[in-house]
Amino acid sequence: MYAVIKTGGKQYKVAENDVITVERLHGEPGQSLSLDRVMMVAGSGDPVIGAPYVAGASVGAEVVEQGRGEKIAVFKKKRRKGYRRLRGHRQLSTCLRITALPRVAGKTGKADATTERVPAQAENAEVNVSPAAAKSSARETSAAEIDGTAS
Repeated sequence: MYAVIKTGGKQYKVAENDVITVERLHGEPGQSLSLDRVMMVAGSGDPVIGAPYVAGASVGAEVVEQGRGEKIAVFKKKRRKGYRRLRGHRQLSTCLRITALPRVAGKTGKADATTERVPAQAENAEVNVSPAAAKSSARETSAAEIDGTAS
């Protein structure tokens, strides 16, 4: 059984007792966290896929350690101008151990009450308009304005 979660702008496929490194989350080592952005839960049956998140599902995790990533060099230069800058950066990170996954019903593939689909929220929803449809609606608007029928 596994789940796909989203944290820090990235998606992670996790199973129970996995240890993952994610971008910085607040918490002391040994503290328990609940990750609510569960995008998919899969078990022995059909996977339950959220839209975008599975309703009521959360993944339990324990903070193993807080740390920093490897150092990277950020170098800027403008040629022929004598401009050079060298800076270092270390990304803050949190190491998590996955302790609990949401349950999915057995072989039928039907989800428990805790794993229903969540509809996309209006602020996160994207509008997909084909370029042809956008062009035709623009043509109709401009034609109406030309005829003088538009107010």
